[in-house]
Amino acid sequence: MSSKQYKLIIFDWDGTIMDSIGKIVNCIKYSAESLSISPPSDIAIKNIIGLSLEKAMAVLFPNHPTKQTALINAYKAHYKVDSTATPVFDDVANVLNALKQNGAVLAIATGKGRDGLERLLDESQLRHFFSATRTSDDAQSKPSPDMLYQLLAELGVSANEALMIGDTQIDLKMAQAANIDSIGVTMGVHNAQQLSEFNPIATVDSYQQLQQVLMG
Repeated sequence: MSSKQYKLIIFDWDGTIMDSIGKIVNCIKYSAESLSISPPSDIAIKNIIGLSLEKAMAVLFPNHPTKQTALINAYKAHYKVDSTATPVFDDVANVLNALKQNGAVLAIATGKGRDGLERLLDESQLRHFFSATRTSDDAQSKPSPDMLYQLLAELGVSANEALMIGDTQIDLKMAQAANIDSIGVTMGVHNAQQLSEFNPIATVDSYQQLQQVLMG
């Protein structure tokens, strides 16, 4: 259990709140195939999750600089119609509610675009838990600490009173750059060993474990 009570708890979205990794992989592959480009491996795609879409496409398709915009547009279009299920992880709403009841302010820092996040906040019915959100449209892409700095400033919280929760090394690297404590969750992209490279205060395998670490 963390003996520290954090004023602000910041969550990543994909692979942290929502089980959307499979859908992202499918949509990246589709975007490549729609432009007759051979798709990257699942592992390669998973390793860019958390980056802004622009940055992700540049990493995945370095030999196709003139097709970046077309790849992004194909991805966005397919994401809206792809039928891969993206459930919210078990116990998310219960744990968010418990943290809020305990006095924490909650926020989101995601590599998603603003439109995508707004749509999913409504669909998941989780919007009311969060006091502020930052997307790749509002700030520099992770792992730049820009999103976190913006959230701290908006909510009037200092770095040592905040905590970042994410499923990728990109999330924890961003937290480290901002001097913010982090917790790694293993339901998304990276495993506990990979996440531990960035010295999180804990790694957890479920929201029930997360609640135990934060609230005992």
